[in-house]
Amino acid sequence: MSMSSIASADVRRRDLAAFLRSRRERISPEQVGLPVTGRRRTPGLRREEVAQLAAVGVTWYTWLEQSRDIQVSTQVLDAVARALLLDPSERAHLFVLAGAEDPSPVLECPTVTPGVRVMLDQMSPMPAAAINSRYDILAHNRAYTHLVGDLDALAPENRNLMWLAFTPSRFRDTLVDVEVAREGMVARFRAAMADRGAEPAWKSLLTRLRQASPDFEAAWERHEVSRIANGVKHFLVPEAGLLHFDYTSFWLGPGAGGRVVVYTPRDEETRERLAFLDRFAGRPADRP
Repeated sequence: MSMSSIASADVRRRDLAAFLRSRRERISPEQVGLPVTGRRRTPGLRREEVAQLAAVGVTWYTWLEQSRDIQVSTQVLDAVARALLLDPSERAHLFVLAGAEDPSPVLECPTVTPGVRVMLDQMSPMPAAAINSRYDILAHNRAYTHLVGDLDALAPENRNLMWLAFTPSRFRDTLVDVEVAREGMVARFRAAMADRGAEPAWKSLLTRLRQASPDFEAAWERHEVSRIANGVKHFLVPEAGLLHFDYTSFWLGPGAGGRVVVYTPRDEETRERLAFLDRFAGRPADRP
């Protein structure tokens, strides 16, 4: 191990010790159902009380708060997190500092708030959608259907941009340079899946894509990775012609999970054609 790695591990152990002490000192015995006995020199729980609640050895827990270089199992960290009443963010921070993988991570929420839905609607006639890191389309406005088709007509598991890009769909037909776009999506999907590979939804989507599309299988086997980036896309929409967009991602939370993607026209012609599509979509079906 290099000197920089050793120094980094030392810093992380010190941060872990300080974090545990701060969480311990904020909890009163009454909060965890312990009797108050004798006068306390410091606020919060004693180390032996945390060890008791977590069912771990007092010496071991003391070493943890003393930044000792000891092995920490995920089961013990889970018990300590419960004993210290850690919220989801604090729990995730504990496992990061301990250099361990959380056996019960807080999964990305698939829901979209009413406020986000209102925002998407207000963005019309610019196409916009809320998408998670797995490329599931969680919500969208009417203008977005001009590019990808009627999502409400699809089964929920098929409302996924990669699925639409690699199987027959309006999205695959209208997206210019679809091969380039697919390569980028696979690379970003692989990067995002690095720490989610055990999650059933991710494994299921990967299996379905590999079975449904030889093109996806070939791209997956290249092991390319990349990160989300803004850029340019072009769509050839039968009802309006060629549309040129800048697409921009706005994150819905502090982590790189859910985001709103907005397609803004790159030229006046695209802007006019979008306005036409918006009027066209609003006509009753029996009118010319």
